[in-house]
Amino acid sequence: MKMQTIMNNNKHGVAMIVLAALLGSGSVAFAGTKPSAPASHPAPAAHPAPAAHSAPATHSAPASHPAGGAGAAGHTTAGASAAHGTTTTTANHGVTANDAHTTSAAGGHTTTTAGAGHTAAAGGAAGGAHTMAGGGAAGAHSNVSTPHGTTPSHSAISRPVPHGTTEHVTKSGSAIRTRPNGRVSDVHDARRGMDVHHGLDGSRRVSVERHDGSHLYAERGRRGYVERGYHYGGHDYGRRAYYYHGHEYNRYYRGYGYRGVYLNVYAPGYYYGPGFYGWAYNPWAAPIAYGWGWGGNPWYGYYGGYFTPWPVYPSAAFWLTDYLISENLQAAYAARQEAAAQAAGAAAAAGAQVAMSEAVKQQIAEEVKAQIALENQEATQTAANQEVDPGSSGVARLLSDGHAHVFVVGSGLDLTDSNGQECAVSEGDALALRTPPPADATSADLVVLASKGGQECASGGTVAVSLTDLQEMQNHLRETIDQGLQELQAKQGKGGLPAAPPSAQAKPTVSPYAAVAPPPDPQDEKDIQTQAQQADAAESEVAQAAAQEGGTQIAATAGASAAPAAQAAPVTVSLGQTTDQVTAILGKPVKTANLGSKVIYYYDGMKVVFKDGKVSDVE
Repeated sequence: MKMQTIMNNNKHGVAMIVLAALLGSGSVAFAGTKPSAPASHPAPAAHPAPAAHSAPATHSAPASHPAGGAGAAGHTTAGASAAHGTTTTTANHGVTANDAHTTSAAGGHTTTTAGAGHTAAAGGAAGGAHTMAGGGAAGAHSNVSTPHGTTPSHSAISRPVPHGTTEHVTKSGSAIRTRPNGRVSDVHDARRGMDVHHGLDGSRRVSVERHDGSHLYAERGRRGYVERGYHYGGHDYGRRAYYYHGHEYNRYYRGYGYRGVYLNVYAPGYYYGPGFYGWAYNPWAAPIAYGWGWGGNPWYGYYGGYFTPWPVYPSAAFWLTDYLISENLQAAYAARQEAAAQAAGAAAAAGAQVAMSEAVKQQIAEEVKAQIALENQEATQTAANQEVDPGSSGVARLLSDGHAHVFVVGSGLDLTDSNGQECAVSEGDALALRTPPPADATSADLVVLASKGGQECASGGTVAVSLTDLQEMQNHLRETIDQGLQELQAKQGKGGLPAAPPSAQAKPTVSPYAAVAPPPDPQDEKDIQTQAQQADAAESEVAQAAAQEGGTQIAATAGASAAPAAQAAPVTVSLGQTTDQVTAILGKPVKTANLGSKVIYYYDGMKVVFKDGKVSDVE
């Protein structure tokens, strides 16, 4: 989808109305003004409050089933917080005097606001930084605020800088970031328009903005996609062609500007009739038992300490909750098996699992129920040729409707906690949004309701999630619910599921914007597969350039502006370094393994792999 930055604060307020269906009456009428769509580049007018989401009609209602209603030249750097041990280096880049950065301490937290004109240039285009998380499409680089315990990124790597991180920006505009243990976390290759992120879980995510305007995302052990933008009804849409183990499927998204970032909001490729949504929303005549058949599956045994399905299901929302969690856990397990770097730590993580509580599952079920009501409303609007407000179906409503919301993680993410420390979440973890973020924030603080232990973010802790990642979680939630609804309709009346009434058995209708989407390119799947080799080359080249250029270190402390100080290159191990360079940094290894063209240096808790005399991996 075309990259855009729309600077405005859209204010939304909405209340969720779900009483009528629970009482067996027809659905509450949808009331509200249809909002105007955001403009492509100018700041759009403020949206009116999204309308309330009506509960679908109960299937015992009459047959009619009334449905509910520009970047600065060069790279300026500033402000690695000395208190947090963060270091930023640049090569031959001066500090621009009018690009001021004010850092202040309040309540024990450091908040940094970027000065005017501080938009990183990536690949020659202002605001071309990429958000590397959860399959999210690239977002504009606009750090209005940063999560607690971090400093803003002053390179094309858009993720906030966690505690103890070292970052180096090359003369070409590329950048490399390393964690406190010396391992590379992020690489931006300006020449290729590529971003690479190494996850704490052993994954590697590659994101590329291509010359034809399409966006490619590839991840080891998880699904990849190519997204192409198109227009329908005067609005931006994107079709993602997903590929996973030879299986291809499409998803659709509507572009939406919110708080200065450009979000891709899930737009269902098809909608069911109101009779089906009513059957899926309302309680069934009697609770049913359902046999999932997971007993012999490795993923189910592996996550047995974390997830237990309900013995009976009083409605589809509860069945869909277990479907949602199980689908995510299967994906998490597959990713663990395919990510070679994760294999060594898998057993330890499995033994430390903490069970997802009944209360958390109940909260997820309520969120699922609300999404069914929302989709029923969208289906009614679409059938009447009315526009669906992406703000109402995206995080804009969730951040402003006054309700707490639960998000189920749909793809592995590295987040920062309230102390600025990195931690991971993976598919099937649950996060709660309890209070909305400040009006100028581009991230939100969420509480970890359930995680699997090990190196994952601790349950009960607070983590910062960017709006882009939060929208992708919401997208994946809705996508998986739609997938479950499809299976539910196909299996109704079988395996213990109750039979749906005739009005709920009609086939879904394809959405008009999906019908006109451009077809996938047959080359897409191969292009995703070849990104691993291209990412290897990109990481090696950027690491070599950073090592050769050295740089100037910029340090900032709370309450003081940044001041340059001549320093040596960061003392870290990077891809492409020689054996002599590594021993100069880490000293002599504890032991060495000589495997011909491959040599491994072992250090305490770390090993460095050389291929043909240069670092090829750090574990």
